[in-house]
Amino acid sequence: MITTRFAPSPNGHLHLGHAYAALVAHDQARLRGGRFLLRIEDIDGARSRADLVPEFLADLAWLGLAWDEAEVFQSARLAGYAAAGERLKAMGLLYPCACTRAEIAAAARETGPDGVIYPGTCRRRVVDPQGAAWRIDMAKAIALTGPLEWIDEIAGPQVAAPQIFGDVVLLRKEAPASYHLAATLDDAADGVTLVTRGMDLFAASHVHRLLQALLGLPVPTWRHHGLLAEPDADGRWRKLAKRRGSPSLADRRRAGEDGGALAEALRAHRFPAGISLSPGPYSAA
Repeated sequence: MITTRFAPSPNGHLHLGHAYAALVAHDQARLRGGRFLLRIEDIDGARSRADLVPEFLADLAWLGLAWDEAEVFQSARLAGYAAAGERLKAMGLLYPCACTRAEIAAAARETGPDGVIYPGTCRRRVVDPQGAAWRIDMAKAIALTGPLEWIDEIAGPQVAAPQIFGDVVLLRKEAPASYHLAATLDDAADGVTLVTRGMDLFAASHVHRLLQALLGLPVPTWRHHGLLAEPDADGRWRKLAKRRGSPSLADRRRAGEDGGALAEALRAHRFPAGISLSPGPYSAA
């Protein structure tokens, strides 16, 4: 039996892009007789708003979605993130980093999926760990695991290439864990066997596969789908985003729109004018 999940962050209202992602995860579970779970990723410091969680639950119910267990919160799992971090430190794979964003931008020479690649400055010096972020020594980690593979149901078999990210942060200064570490641990804890998410996170799966190998976690299958996007003035696709004020599900719900009809339209790829399902690439603007 497969298990899928929808895992929104309460730092802004849900929009049509979230609705589509939730429907993909929900429908894959229902089509295969599996479980659909809801996880609230609420560890992003002051940006996480508890008042948005009831809105999320109402939005999903309005769309006609039901999850099979009580929703879980990342904020209840901080001890697990810390324990995994200590384990990776004990393996000699993490090092503290005190560099500012400006320092990294000035020293970086390469770019990766998340922007500039950290040049390894603090890997080569002694840093006070108090208040520092902790980065993974990517070359050392890859040497320890050897070659790894993972499978995407749409794109097919993949050879893990986490080196494209460089030494990513796993334990953040302002939050208990990075998305990479928290999502990987959570999916294992929740028994998720099929990770559905947008193509904008395809590359992240390379890092997650590495962490699974390092921490002895089960390996799911992934299914990266296209994102709802709109063209910008240059003709590039911009994914719908909270920060650009994409119309919220809550506004549509309060205006009396039929949530079930909206869900069926999204399933049939009948999108509002100016919005399309695009596999990328996307403009970051």
